[in-house]
Amino acid sequence: MPIELSRGRPPETAMPVVRPQVPLALDEQTLNCFVVTARCGCFMQAARRLNLKPVALRKRLAVLEARLGYGLFVNRNNNPVLSQQGERLLSILQAREPAVLPPEPCAAPTRVRLAVAEPLLQDLLGRNLINFVRQHAGMRLEVDTFDASQTPGREVDVALWLGDLQHGARATDFAGAQPEALATLEYLPHIAKRYAREANRPASLADLQDYMLVQWQGEAGVVALTPWHSLLQSRSTGVTQIQDYDMYCQLIKCSASVGLLPHYASHLDRGLLALPGMFREPMRRRVWLAVNADTEGDPLVQVMVAAIRAAFDERREWFAGI
Repeated sequence: MPIELSRGRPPETAMPVVRPQVPLALDEQTLNCFVVTARCGCFMQAARRLNLKPVALRKRLAVLEARLGYGLFVNRNNNPVLSQQGERLLSILQAREPAVLPPEPCAAPTRVRLAVAEPLLQDLLGRNLINFVRQHAGMRLEVDTFDASQTPGREVDVALWLGDLQHGARATDFAGAQPEALATLEYLPHIAKRYAREANRPASLADLQDYMLVQWQGEAGVVALTPWHSLLQSRSTGVTQIQDYDMYCQLIKCSASVGLLPHYASHLDRGLLALPGMFREPMRRRVWLAVNADTEGDPLVQVMVAAIRAAFDERREWFAGI
């Protein structure tokens, strides 16, 4: 390791100044961990980018510092900030020719394509999908949403949709995949509790005459929901139809309107009240999961599927008895 004498001191009392250089014995992946951490300025984000656990990343950096003989980072407000030696090492690494970054320390594919029915994404999958993205910042995730009357196309890795009770789709419709039933949903009219006091709570279809009914257009034509559609068609006024699912839910919550929602809606928002017993026949649909047979063995696809199953397992009591 080269030593440079400081100016202004006699040679016999000069203090050595260590100039960082890259030891040949260090592997490129360890050096890449240092570069990514320096660039992110956050151990957690760097670990996500590298598809590593934060503990594993810190261990690699500790090994690097031990081999170099000096610290690369100082802690400021729980964030890693480059030390003087760390800044010099980063400059050396960035100036190397050719300036090609080593491969990521993960053999998993970098792309996952997910197709999901919009209500399932909004209501059930959102938190698990956020966690998936947080833990795999180095991948490419493509999420396509569709309405509740559609089924996914073939060019995706994982699909989650709403279908009838008997089958989700033909196996040939989704690259040879066999659909798996995850849960059964029962659809009920819902209203915000603040607009339906116990004394005047709607208990029959006749009681709904004084209320606005709202319809999400993404469910238009769904055979399982025919009783609700028939009620809407019987009205010449007092009906709002809307394309946006989020605004549809807001209309139910905030406008004294009655709309059709899955039975679990009151678990998501305690301000919502289900109105059972309105229709003679139950309105039920099933949640179906399918994985592309060509990519089901990819590690990130498997992690995505596990995250989806976990989202339903966490709420298993919501679907019991249906």
